[in-house]
Amino acid sequence: MTNTARPLEDNSDDLRRKHRQRVLKGGSIITSIQNSEISCTLRNQNDGGAELKVAPDAHVPDRFLLYVPVDGVAYRSEVRWRRNDRVGVQFSGTEPKPKLHYG
Repeated sequence: MTNTARPLEDNSDDLRRKHRQRVLKGGSIITSIQNSEISCTLRNQNDGGAELKVAPDAHVPDRFLLYVPVDGVAYRSEVRWRRNDRVGVQFSGTEPKPKLHYG
Protein backbone atom coordinates (compact mmCIF):
# COMPACT_ATOMS: atom_id res chain seq x y z
CA MET A 1 0.00 0.00 0.00
CA THR A 2 1.46 3.36 -0.95
CA ASN A 3 1.08 6.53 1.04
CA THR A 4 -0.61 9.21 -1.07
CA ALA A 5 -0.46 11.91 1.58
CA ARG A 6 1.36 15.04 0.51
CA PRO A 7 4.48 16.01 2.48
CA LEU A 8 4.27 18.94 4.90
CA GLU A 9 6.42 21.08 2.61
CA ASP A 10 3.79 20.90 -0.14
CA ASN A 11 1.09 21.98 2.30
CA SER A 12 3.14 25.00 3.35
CA ASP A 13 3.47 25.99 -0.33
CA ASP A 14 -0.33 25.95 -0.58
CA LEU A 15 -0.57 28.30 2.39
CA ARG A 16 1.94 30.67 0.80
CA ARG A 17 -0.08 30.76 -2.42
CA LYS A 18 -3.12 32.21 -0.65
CA HIS A 19 -3.61 35.84 -1.59
CA ARG A 20 -2.15 38.19 0.97
CA GLN A 21 -3.69 41.62 1.24
CA ARG A 22 -1.17 44.43 0.90
CA VAL A 23 -0.86 46.33 4.16
CA LEU A 24 1.50 48.78 5.76
CA LYS A 25 1.45 48.13 9.49
CA GLY A 26 4.08 48.59 12.15
CA GLY A 27 4.90 45.61 14.30
CA SER A 28 7.27 44.26 16.91
CA ILE A 29 9.02 40.91 16.84
CA ILE A 30 9.19 39.83 20.48
CA THR A 31 11.84 37.24 21.11
CA SER A 32 12.02 34.94 24.09
CA ILE A 33 15.53 36.17 24.82
CA GLN A 34 14.99 38.74 27.58
CA ASN A 35 11.76 39.85 25.85
CA SER A 36 13.75 41.93 23.38
CA GLU A 37 11.95 43.58 20.47
CA ILE A 38 12.82 44.03 16.81
CA SER A 39 10.84 46.65 14.90
CA CYS A 40 9.33 45.55 11.60
CA THR A 41 6.79 46.54 8.97
CA LEU A 42 4.10 44.17 7.70
CA ARG A 43 3.99 44.46 3.90
CA ASN A 44 1.18 41.98 3.27
CA GLN A 45 -0.94 39.73 5.47
CA ASN A 46 -3.66 37.10 5.49
CA ASP A 47 -5.11 34.82 8.18
CA GLY A 48 -2.25 32.35 7.72
CA GLY A 49 0.80 34.60 7.65
CA ALA A 50 2.56 37.76 6.59
CA GLU A 51 5.60 39.23 4.89
CA LEU A 52 7.72 41.39 7.17
CA LYS A 53 10.35 43.96 6.36
CA VAL A 54 13.13 44.19 8.95
CA ALA A 55 16.46 45.96 9.23
CA PRO A 56 19.07 44.17 7.08
CA ASP A 57 21.21 43.42 10.13
CA ALA A 58 18.32 42.21 12.33
CA HIS A 59 18.67 38.71 13.77
CA VAL A 60 15.13 37.32 13.57
CA PRO A 61 14.69 33.98 15.39
CA ASP A 62 12.88 31.04 13.76
CA ARG A 63 9.91 31.35 16.16
CA PHE A 64 8.63 34.48 17.87
CA LEU A 65 5.61 36.53 18.89
CA LEU A 66 4.66 39.24 16.38
CA TYR A 67 2.77 42.07 18.07
CA VAL A 68 0.77 44.32 15.74
CA PRO A 69 -0.66 47.29 17.69
CA VAL A 70 -3.26 48.15 15.01
CA ASP A 71 -4.69 44.61 15.28
CA GLY A 72 -4.42 44.63 19.08
CA VAL A 73 -3.11 41.05 19.14
CA ALA A 74 0.13 39.13 18.99
CA TYR A 75 0.57 36.37 16.41
CA ARG A 76 2.61 33.25 17.22
CA SER A 77 4.86 33.17 14.16
CA GLU A 78 7.30 30.81 12.49
CA VAL A 79 9.72 31.87 9.75
CA ARG A 80 9.04 30.11 6.43
CA TRP A 81 11.54 32.02 4.25
CA ARG A 82 14.13 34.83 4.39
CA ARG A 83 15.36 37.13 1.59
CA ASN A 84 17.61 40.09 2.41
CA ASP A 85 15.46 42.42 4.55
CA ARG A 86 12.22 40.41 4.04
CA VAL A 87 10.91 37.55 6.16
CA GLY A 88 7.87 35.39 5.41
CA VAL A 89 6.07 34.02 8.47
CA GLN A 90 3.28 31.56 9.09
CA PHE A 91 0.87 32.20 11.98
CA SER A 92 0.01 29.38 14.37
CA GLY A 93 -2.35 31.29 16.66
CA THR A 94 -2.87 34.53 18.53
CA GLU A 95 -2.35 35.85 22.03
CA PRO A 96 -3.53 39.00 23.78
CA LYS A 97 -1.33 42.08 23.83
CA PRO A 98 1.93 41.25 25.65
CA LYS A 99 1.94 42.77 29.14
CA LEU A 100 5.49 44.08 28.82
CA HIS A 101 4.82 45.95 25.56
CA TYR A 102 4.36 49.69 25.98
CA GLY A 103 2.35 50.32 22.77
